[in-house]
Amino acid sequence: MSNQAPEITAYLKTFCGWSEGVRAIFRKYGLEFTEKDIIKNPAFRWEMEQKSGQPLSPCVVVNGNMLADVSGEEVEQWMIENGVVESSEAEADAPIDSACTDEQHAAMAAGQFPPAAEGAKVRIV
Repeated sequence: MSNQAPEITAYLKTFCGWSEGVRAIFRKYGLEFTEKDIIKNPAFRWEMEQKSGQPLSPCVVVNGNMLADVSGEEVEQWMIENGVVESSEAEADAPIDSACTDEQHAAMAAGQFPPAAEGAKVRIV
């Protein structure tokens, strides 16, 4: 495993069970990452589609490697297999392989925003 911090850019939706699963993995491992919200900024969606060659999210770039249309579970597995992180038995603070719940959809419709979770250091652009 490299001692150098990985360079991570994540193309995520503001509210999405899959996107939150990816964020949960970054929090679990305390990884810094740049978040590009493809809902709030359509230019980021275009950028994601150009880089990944497809329209589905989440997409995550780790040290130049594009992981397209992935779950948090898949991101974690890839990072372990490629020596980016060492496997951890710690639990993620959100489901890492699921869509939004009915409750999350209702909260989004009502304009309620989840509180920021601690763990990863995110730079939102």
